[in-house]
Amino acid sequence: MRPLEVALLVALAVAFAAVAAPLPDRARHLRAAALLPIPVLVAQVLVEGARWQLIPAYVLCGLLAAAWPARAAGRLPAARTAGALGVLALAVAIALPAVVPVFGFPRPSGPHAIGTQTYHWVDPERPDVFTADPDDRRELVVQVWYPAEDVPDAPRAPYVEDGDALAPLARLMGLPGGAFGHFDQVRTNAVVGAPVAREDARYPVLLFSHGRGGYRQHNTAQVEELVSHGYVVAAIDHPHASAGVVFPDGRQVPMDPRMYDRTFIDGVIPFLAQDVSTALDRLAALDRSHDPLAGRLDLDHVGMFGVSLGGAVTGEACKIEPRVRACLPIDVFLPADVVEAGLRQPVMWITRDEATMRREGWSESDVVETHSTMRAVYERLTGPGYIVQVPGMWHVDFSDFPLFAPWLTTPLGLGGPLDPERARTIPDTYARAFFDRHLKGLPTPLLDGPSPDYPEVLFESRALPAGPPVG
Repeated sequence: MRPLEVALLVALAVAFAAVAAPLPDRARHLRAAALLPIPVLVAQVLVEGARWQLIPAYVLCGLLAAAWPARAAGRLPAARTAGALGVLALAVAIALPAVVPVFGFPRPSGPHAIGTQTYHWVDPERPDVFTADPDDRRELVVQVWYPAEDVPDAPRAPYVEDGDALAPLARLMGLPGGAFGHFDQVRTNAVVGAPVAREDARYPVLLFSHGRGGYRQHNTAQVEELVSHGYVVAAIDHPHASAGVVFPDGRQVPMDPRMYDRTFIDGVIPFLAQDVSTALDRLAALDRSHDPLAGRLDLDHVGMFGVSLGGAVTGEACKIEPRVRACLPIDVFLPADVVEAGLRQPVMWITRDEATMRREGWSESDVVETHSTMRAVYERLTGPGYIVQVPGMWHVDFSDFPLFAPWLTTPLGLGGPLDPERARTIPDTYARAFFDRHLKGLPTPLLDGPSPDYPEVLFESRALPAGPPVG
């Protein structure tokens, strides 16, 4: 929790004791401590910002302050029932912000600090198939993270600028619509507009595609880890497939309800893959512009990764887009046309074994489709391929979700039984090794076979010896 939140809860505990505890007449003045939370509450709201998890604490502040005059004058005798209810209310007020905190992001392990910029791009040549108006053009919001000069005192970028835009995702996960409303108060390791790092002239570029009802930032921990090791990552918010995209003029586009229909999803995956081509075109133009990133994007060495629906979009984009040289779908089926045509790039799949999927509650058809389409493409690869299966990981463990409520994730079955730290570091480590080998041409012993450092991983490869980057 944040410092003023902790101070508020401590002040509440003191105030409750001041009102509820029996005191001799000569010590009644101590009951004035019931007012202590009020200035702390004001400071917390003004400095850190209010959030729904603190609503019980805010209400309890008012109730204790209201009870103080009568209790101090002896007109409000203590009662066991009221005391028990007060203890319960105090427990709720303390527990809720503790188990659903304004969480933090792990420090990336690489040598680079991280900068970020967000862009709004319109493709004038492409109608938006999600809308009924034939004049609507496809618009994208793309957030770019890049290796940056360290700016220690600069404020860190918010995780999500408008957490309320993620209400459809919360409902999709069976949570209240406002469950993620506090995400704008969460801070990442990135600095908006930080100077680009000077160490390398150009950095390989990775594209990221989110899941159905997701958002461009939902793998921020993984993105920051990659960026810290010398990659530029451009994450695409796919309007109508995202939980909610907010454009610079304030327009908000929620997820299209048709995205709950599998037949509709299959039909729009090729369209979503075209967002990748649009993003690559705009990144190429940005590299030739006066933008701070101009001249720093190595677009001859481009990779792509995506999770869930974004992994299917990744496979489709790798089929249609020759500029993408390394392909990493995460925990998802591959579209039928990709299975039929195959992929020519080096490909790594990061997923789970079938038994773990069934244990999580996936339907048999989803389990079979995920593994059979992966196997079909893997067996026909003409170049390097890798399958990384991590038993004990749930689907949401491949995103930032385990960070949201670390005290609730495992007990409530919201995450898999694998240790959350391992569930984060294993995919990050294998993803970096894959891109290091096939975009940077670096030696990566991790991909030469099963690793004693990761004995839980089921590793397979159709790998060629490490060599220069593709292309």
